[in-house]
Amino acid sequence: MVRRIDVTGAGGARLAAWEFADPPKTKEVDGAPGVLLLHGLMGRASHWAGTARWLAERHRAVALDQRGHGQSEKPAEGPYTREAYVDDAEAALVQLGLAPAVLIGHSMGALTAWQLAARRPDLVRGLVICDMRASALGAASQREWADWFKAWPVPFATLADVRKWFGEDDPWVERPNPARGEFYAEVMTESEDGWRPVFDRDQMLTSRATWVYDAHWEELAQVQCPALVVRGLDGELGRAEAQEMVRVLPRGAYAEVPDAGHLVHYDQPEAWREAIEPFLDGVLIG
Repeated sequence: MVRRIDVTGAGGARLAAWEFADPPKTKEVDGAPGVLLLHGLMGRASHWAGTARWLAERHRAVALDQRGHGQSEKPAEGPYTREAYVDDAEAALVQLGLAPAVLIGHSMGALTAWQLAARRPDLVRGLVICDMRASALGAASQREWADWFKAWPVPFATLADVRKWFGEDDPWVERPNPARGEFYAEVMTESEDGWRPVFDRDQMLTSRATWVYDAHWEELAQVQCPALVVRGLDGELGRAEAQEMVRVLPRGAYAEVPDAGHLVHYDQPEAWREAIEPFLDGVLIG
């Protein structure tokens, strides 16, 4: 079962939330421990499908298409600010009846999750931060992303071409990575002249610009709930910074996933589940 639930986000933005499996049958839906899954920049809720189905064996797990992504509204004028993304996640928790919930976020979604946890501790009982840095990335990083977007050979003739380019031919790929190709194939849609991303790349750069120039350590230190920092050994979050994030978090813990890049939960789904399961058991069941 895949079920869409409409959510009204900040400023009336129409957002799509998704359940990928039936909630636990041992409890009433409203009583089942809640989990909200937040994808990263350019991602979509369906990237969490495997995690959500696994979680749904014991918990109510919902994944959100964030504004500008997936099947949620992509307002031309935005806003695509940090405040808007956090407000949307807060609205989703309340309207879906998940709170107090565990937030599981990847990359940009992880930043949204810890900013919400810092602002509304009453809504968040636990936090999983997947491969997101707390340090400022700077102007050079933003320029690299703008150049990377320009390098995309859009439109792609077929989905096979999408998989090959992002999995093999993309200059950012150090070695063939089929999982990366599948990840990007999932965010393409067919148009008259070929396959194009479901998102607007300029909107993605706008969204990214709202966090790359600043560090986010202060908000991390304000997170009161238990928090797990997870990194792929080949991801973007280095071990030293991840361990410093754990130190800064008042109730932080650390896990790493071997043979995984930035797309930890997509690269190594079984190892990802093994990494977060003890933490989730302690927060949701213990």
